[in-house]
Amino acid sequence: MAKDKSPVTPAIRMLRQHSVPFTPRLYPYEEKGGTSVSARELGVEEHAVVKTLVMEDEAKRPLVVLMHGDREVSTKELARVIGVKSVSPCDAAMAQKHSGYLVGGTSPFGTRKGMPVYVEETILALETIFINGGKRGFLVEIDPGDLARLLDPTPVKVGI
Repeated sequence: MAKDKSPVTPAIRMLRQHSVPFTPRLYPYEEKGGTSVSARELGVEEHAVVKTLVMEDEAKRPLVVLMHGDREVSTKELARVIGVKSVSPCDAAMAQKHSGYLVGGTSPFGTRKGMPVYVEETILALETIFINGGKRGFLVEIDPGDLARLLDPTPVKVGI
C-alpha cells in the first residue's frame, strides 16, 4: 500500500482506514484545467478520470455525482432518475462547505457531510479509475469495485 508521497487528506485517511489499495498520482494542477489536464499530465485516458461533482436539488439538499472526465451530467435526466424537481451544480462556496474540499480538489471520500452518491454506471465497469484524492493536483488510482464498496453509490445513466 502506498505510504510514500501521498498528501494526507480526509480521503486518504478513509482509504487507508478501509484498507483500500491505491496509487497516488500527483500532477501539476492548472486552474480551470479540469480532467483534460489531469489526464494529459498523467498520460491516461480522460474517460478513466472521474469527476466528483457536488450538486443540489431544488430543496438545496446536496448530493455527489461521479462522472467520466470526458462526459457531462444531464441534470434534467438525473433529477428525473432520482425523483426530484431539479438538480443543479452547487456554487464553489457551497460545494466546499458540503464536501470540506476546495473545488478542483473535491474527493467523494471523507467528505465533511454525508451525501448521497450517484455514479455513472459505466464507471463501475472500468478496469481502473483515477479520482480526486482530496487536493488539487492529486488523484488516486483505484479499482472501481473499491469505490462501490466504500461509497455504496447509486448507479445512474445520466452522462452526455
